[in-house]
Amino acid sequence: MRPATTPVSIIRKLPLFLGAIRFQETIFAIPFAYSGMIIAADGLPNFSDFLWITVAMIGARTLGMSANRIIDQHIDSDNPRTSMRHLPLGILRTIDMMVLSLLGAILLFVAAWRLNPLAIQLAPVAAIYLAVYPFAKRFTWLSSFILGWALAIAPSAAWIGIKGSLSWEPVLLSVSVAAWATSFDILYHVQDRDFYIERGLHSVAQQFGIKQAFLFSRVLDLIAIVCLVAVGIVIGLSFPYFIGCSIAAGLLFYRRRMVSPENLGQINIAFMRINAYVSITIFTSVIIAILIS
Repeated sequence: MRPATTPVSIIRKLPLFLGAIRFQETIFAIPFAYSGMIIAADGLPNFSDFLWITVAMIGARTLGMSANRIIDQHIDSDNPRTSMRHLPLGILRTIDMMVLSLLGAILLFVAAWRLNPLAIQLAPVAAIYLAVYPFAKRFTWLSSFILGWALAIAPSAAWIGIKGSLSWEPVLLSVSVAAWATSFDILYHVQDRDFYIERGLHSVAQQFGIKQAFLFSRVLDLIAIVCLVAVGIVIGLSFPYFIGCSIAAGLLFYRRRMVSPENLGQINIAFMRINAYVSITIFTSVIIAILIS
């Protein structure tokens, strides 16, 4: 077997890039972006808007995740949970991820430029936020909240992409996404509590303990559902949307049954599957509610 540091061919690098930035997790945020897009368009948007909002989402997430891998590569190397990632193993190099970050930024800016003036004006703000949020864990236990807002950009950004302006409806949806994303990030990093304490890094679990981290997460899940319901009331969405909210609430409750402070064994399943189901459920309920109204 070739050593991990052996250069790989260009053909093989694409799946490596996708694995390094966990491209499959795009399904967490992009359904919420599409929800904001459909609500703003009051139905299906034109193909051009759909295309450029999708490109912007892919570019933004590529920028954020590749920057995260670059910034945290030494932490990842020392953390047993993350030591098998691409940069620590030498499968990809720092320059590879820098090129990927640049490509993500280009996609984001081109897409914003093709959408409308407000989108391109705000694109640098989003890009800077996505590029620097990984530093937060070095300074504050609020790092999961900062990550949550990185994902929460999606629905409001999509609304701006359609309307060229911003109002309270997508902001309320973004607050819901922020609470939901922060909740699962707090739980996910419970696994790293001992490592964070050893390295002087910060998280809710490191600051307050594992049981309190679960309490934080539970409260945030409740806030997320309340805000989702409020979105439907404010916009006047029809009953399928509220059925979707009920299903999402049930999924979050089920996640509580899968993991606990005493049992973290299924946390990766709870992280991947349940979060994907929640975002897809809300998107599906939005599109049905809009189309039948």
